[in-house]
Amino acid sequence: MNYTLHQLEIFKKIVEVKSVTKASEQLFLTQPAVSIQLKNFQDQFKLPLFEVVGRKLYITEFGEEIGKAAIKILEEVEAINYKSSLFEGKLAGKLNLSVVSTAKYAMPYFLTNFIKENDKVDITMGVTNKMSVIRALEDNKCDFAMVSTIPKKLKINRIELMKNQMFFVAGKDYKTSKKPISLKNLNQSLFLFRENGSATRLAMEKYLIKHKIEIHKKMELTSNEAIKQAVIAGLGISIMPIIGIHESLKNGDLKILNIKDLPIETNWNLIWLKSKNLSNVAKAFKDYIIENKDEIITKNFQLKYDF
Repeated sequence: MNYTLHQLEIFKKIVEVKSVTKASEQLFLTQPAVSIQLKNFQDQFKLPLFEVVGRKLYITEFGEEIGKAAIKILEEVEAINYKSSLFEGKLAGKLNLSVVSTAKYAMPYFLTNFIKENDKVDITMGVTNKMSVIRALEDNKCDFAMVSTIPKKLKINRIELMKNQMFFVAGKDYKTSKKPISLKNLNQSLFLFRENGSATRLAMEKYLIKHKIEIHKKMELTSNEAIKQAVIAGLGISIMPIIGIHESLKNGDLKILNIKDLPIETNWNLIWLKSKNLSNVAKAFKDYIIENKDEIITKNFQLKYDF
């Protein structure tokens, strides 16, 4: 047999997601490239690794066993690489992060120089809603989480990063005046909500309830990007964190509505479980954030909050 580590990595991902298309997306490869490597890998075995019924791919019992072996082999290769780096005096290992979807606009700035200084560190960053992020933290599937709402049921440590400001926004053609908008006038608008489990949705719902704003028309979307594009298109209005819409405000595609008691302000936090036994990589990242966060925020985010 003459299979490659690349083929093992591809097959491991296919076993995990049960789809060539999804595997190609997650591995940042083209679908034809993944299909070719899968065929080349299959050609080295007499027994089938998978079968396609209709349009759905199923992993055979033999394929599941090969998938488990692939995981072990790749983990051993990874361990060899890390050990080699450690003997060279370099920081090496994995750092697992879970961030709420809006935080994806901020976390890369906190990672950039850390990665440049520690190129043997592999980073995984899951991006999802608040509920899923907290679950990942609770299940010990990540080292750190970036959230704006502190979970009350978990004992956590945290580093406060920066302000998270949320405004009511509309498309450029939404009719407004310089005077504050009456809350009653919002009733005829279509309200665009994030999905359940989103901290942004929770903040928006609390605001609407507090000010007794009746909702006659609403629509639910599953990401901030989807909300932003819908607002830009003039579909409706929504409360959004400014961190993800700065450029759209700057070029005039979006505008902030002059409404009382806004912005809603919370804080972005890097959190981790108090009971978590941080790895050397995680400790190094924590120390890096503490030492450099003020400079990172001033350099990259100061102007984003001047509206």
